[in-house]
Formats: sequence, structure tokens, C-alpha cells
Amino acid sequence: MDEQDQHLQRAINTIAQSDPLIKLLQQVRLGRMKPNDAGLRAVTESWLGVYAQVLKSHSLSRSQLVRLDPEPRLEVLVEAGVLSWDHAGTKDLRALFQQMVVAAIA
Repeated sequence: MDEQDQHLQRAINTIAQSDPLIKLLQQVRLGRMKPNDAGLRAVTESWLGVYAQVLKSHSLSRSQLVRLDPEPRLEVLVEAGVLSWDHAGTKDLRALFQQMVVAAIA
């Protein structure tokens, strides 16, 4: 595994550690938590921040960045009512990702 792949793996691991989809979203689907639950909101806000930090702090190629695309995860959170597309954190993360992809080395 080369250095770039190690950076990518570290980025994925860091994002996964705070990912609200793993356990908390299931609680929403089962009705044990509401999408606007304060705890879920805090975890989700933290995850958005971690995701942004990871994108900013890892030097990745465009093909590696595409593997970190937050859009699929954001879509699930929006569909569950946890986030909205006009939420500041959602908009900021999407914009940051697009900037990073455009600026990345092919």
C-alpha cells in the first residue's frame, strides 16, 4: 500500500468513527429516536465537521477524493429527515467537496 492509499484509508477510518449512519440512523428508522433528537443532531453536526476536516487535511488525488464523496451519505440523512439540503453544514460540506475535487491532482 503506497502513501496515498494510506492517506485514503486513514481518511475513511476517521470519517467512519463519527458516522451517524452506522447506529443512530437505525434508531430513527425503528422509531426509537426522532430525526430532530438533540443527541442525533449533535453527532451529525460533529460528523459534518470531521468530514470537512478530513477533506481539508488529506492530500488526495481526484480519483481518491471521489471515493470520499459525502453525497450518498448526505442523501440518506436528508431522506431520514435528520438533515436538509439547505442546512448550512450540508451546503458547506458539498461545496468544500466540489472545491477539493476541482483543485485535486488528477
